[in-house]
Amino acid sequence: MELTAALLDLCKGVAQPVIAIDGPAGGGKTTLAQNLALAFSTSLSTTVIHMDDLYDGWDGALDEDFSSVLSHIVGSHKKSENISYSSYNWSEAKFDEAKEVPRTQLLILEGVGSGQSSIRSSLAALIWIDINDKQGLARVIARDGESIRVPMEKWLTLQEQHFHLEGTQNAADFILTT
Repeated sequence: MELTAALLDLCKGVAQPVIAIDGPAGGGKTTLAQNLALAFSTSLSTTVIHMDDLYDGWDGALDEDFSSVLSHIVGSHKKSENISYSSYNWSEAKFDEAKEVPRTQLLILEGVGSGQSSIRSSLAALIWIDINDKQGLARVIARDGESIRVPMEKWLTLQEQHFHLEGTQNAADFILTT
């Protein structure tokens, strides 16, 4: 995979590298993050953090609190410290108790908002995965069920506003289309 080789080259010259995989819902960000973590596992200890774990539900996602938590996670990683954060429990609509993730050599952030401007200067690479909104919505519904349709339709508007304000796609080092 050419992308993996290019990312490995980028990470070699960076202390505590961070890779962000951003783009619209349903594009395959989680799958790419898992594949990259597996590919890097022979040369770098790797941790993947999913933005879905950091959102404060549907209505509190992509807000200032989210940005603060994301900045804290990246800051801890860059200082080669353990990472402590609380994951959102979607079924109970609240955050679980904080967990600690041991320090790692490479941090991969995946999900909408992972490439936002507040942490961009700390990224070794920003990957944008592009997908048509309708196709992305269809993938999410197929994966998570019809009950997710209404909040996802609202989410599509929120993520589009976020991407527009942040200029995420234009800041990407790599653009993939699904």
